Amino acid sequence: MNITFIGGGNMASALIGGLLKQGFAATQLRVAEISEEHRIRLQQTFSISTTATLSAGFLANSNVIVLAVKPQQLAAVSHELAPLLGNHLVISIAAGIRTDDLSRWMQGHTRIVRAMPNTPALIGAAVTGLYAMPAVDAAEKQAASTILAATGSIVWLEREALLDAVTAISGSGPAYVFYFIEAMQQAALSLGLDVTQAKQLSLETFLGAAKLAAQSNEDVSTLRARVTSKGGTTERAIRHMENDGVGQTIIHAIHAAATRARELGDESGHQA
Repeated sequence: MNITFIGGGNMASALIGGLLKQGFAATQLRVAEISEEHRIRLQQTFSISTTATLSAGFLANSNVIVLAVKPQQLAAVSHELAPLLGNHLVISIAAGIRTDDLSRWMQGHTRIVRAMPNTPALIGAAVTGLYAMPAVDAAEKQAASTILAATGSIVWLEREALLDAVTAISGSGPAYVFYFIEAMQQAALSLGLDVTQAKQLSLETFLGAAKLAAQSNEDVSTLRARVTSKGGTTERAIRHMENDGVGQTIIHAIHAAATRARELGDESGHQA
């Protein structure tokens, strides 16, 4: 499998690094990137071939094309790519752009997979939601799985609309976690701990709790109840959160993110 990335930013770099670690050869990967600075960095870091412009020759040996440009650039890139496409599988990791719109911009190309990774891809700890158009066959879905699994775990979806939920949960999710960690660190400082102690205690508590939840066969509500002794410190903290509606606020916030994801898809679809 030979892969051409269009766009050579952080997410493309994470995927390329992951694929090389999985055993892909540098000769199997190439990047079209307009920024000379990015091209030099990619060449020096990964020893892969790069170009500033798209051409049939550059795509000739590729089976898969990964669109890794910003959403606002994707319509123009798709129009430029359309006359160069053959039987390529196209994978888009641009947030919010629907496959029907991609297909329209690519003159009816339908072998398209849409992916929603998240920023922990930068350290190989992503979770990515994937949706394939009906024309994508099993072998192509497996190819997409291989590529996106290079940076973490994957979840296939039967309906593209569910990618809005994925965006709200895992795409935006790291920011929610960082927000909670910020609050824990601020509380630690206000209780007299220093900056280093506040950071270590907050981060390692999150890491440990997440690992425990991931490795346990029990529901997280059961794990939470185990820590919440009657009349204890945790019970009082949880009661304050419940009285302040923290849980419902988080749910409402995630629904708002999903609504915005749908709106962005609608707005993007209006591009020519």
